[in-house]
Amino acid sequence: MEPPMEQSGGEQEPGAVRLLDLPWEDVLLPHVLNWVPLRQLLRLQRVSRAFRALVQLHLARLRRFDAAQVSRGPEPRPRHAPAWVPPSPRLQASPCCAVNPSRPRVGPQIPRAALARLLRDAEGLQELALAPCHEWLSDEDLVPVLARNPQLRSVALAGCGQLSRRALGALAEGCPRLQRLSLAHCDWVDGLALRGLADRCPALEELDLTACRQLKDEAIVYLAQRRGAGLRSLSLAVNANVGDTAVQELARNCPQLEHLDLTGCLRVGSDGVRTLAEYCPALRSLRVRHCHHVAEPSLSRLRKRGVDIDVEPPLHQALVLLQDMAGFAPFVNLQV
Repeated sequence: MEPPMEQSGGEQEPGAVRLLDLPWEDVLLPHVLNWVPLRQLLRLQRVSRAFRALVQLHLARLRRFDAAQVSRGPEPRPRHAPAWVPPSPRLQASPCCAVNPSRPRVGPQIPRAALARLLRDAEGLQELALAPCHEWLSDEDLVPVLARNPQLRSVALAGCGQLSRRALGALAEGCPRLQRLSLAHCDWVDGLALRGLADRCPALEELDLTACRQLKDEAIVYLAQRRGAGLRSLSLAVNANVGDTAVQELARNCPQLEHLDLTGCLRVGSDGVRTLAEYCPALRSLRVRHCHHVAEPSLSRLRKRGVDIDVEPPLHQALVLLQDMAGFAPFVNLQV
């Protein structure tokens, strides 16, 4: 594509080459704009009509969009540090492998109209993260974006409480390659919505359902039976409706499960954990903090396999308590 010519407003030295004189398709788009933060690109398009056209062409070719790059201001950096570091090829974090049960704290700092302009021409997105839009993002905002980007593989919608089952249905129906999905703190997610997701997303590997409190054992059982063979990471944290029935069915149907977060699932007990130890040889991390019915004997088998568990063994807890008590600290050896 030939760059549109525009007067620079000043005299150009003979033989000098302006930035926009470089080939757009071969040089500027793949080797320059790909390394510029999205927030800076939005400023760049205000320079001239030519730069606006260049930025719009780049936005239309985006493969990864994270609204946090627009909504957050630049972080302080050392005086001699580089101005920018290339982003990770994946989203800022896997939606399930490290779940924070607290509600997202990023405010709605990117306006609805700005998001629409940014994504109006994007048709090749593979990763989409919209948590910073959680206070206003609606079905009407999201569904057209999903329809234009059927090759999406990773979607993060944590805290987007204004969405509904319609948006999840559009995602499941239109994005068959979906592998990673975060629906943390989406109170509208119910059993029917999850069933639709399980029926239509054969590639699903990572799913974050933290604080989706409408979900009960029946919905998780259906998910395990339909998509358990491919699941590697799942969070059911902060849901008192989930119990041993769901955990046991997950264990029996998810042989590749590596990460499971059950934080605050008050109905989960030792029976479910014992079944995990028996049927999940790939398990690497288990979160059971505040699961008061999970006893140490059910966890010991997983500890021997090297599974990372967020609850310390009782002996260690007792020693720490003694160490904190006045007069005992000098005599307690935590190496025992």
